Amino acid sequence: MFSRRSLIGLLALGCLSAMIYGLLIVEDSPQAGNSYIGFGTLFLFLVTMPLFIFTEGKGKKVKDYMLTEENIRKMQAKTKKRPKKEDKV
Repeated sequence: MFSRRSLIGLLALGCLSAMIYGLLIVEDSPQAGNSYIGFGTLFLFLVTMPLFIFTEGKGKKVKDYMLTEENIRKMQAKTKKRPKKEDKV
């Protein structure tokens, strides 16, 4: 029915719309407005964000993104090969 990406997008959109709705009604009824803002934020960061990280991070090696000595040497080698913009002028 829905792909995982579209489901996560709908969840994020729902959270953002709840927060915006809460901001719009906070002047008329502060308790309800703050509840919408709080639940939208809570659901976004405790449900939607971990789902996104889990689905998008599947199959990736964490070692490639860590700052190890080997990766630092690779980055330094790349910057030494590439001339700086100031040197071209």
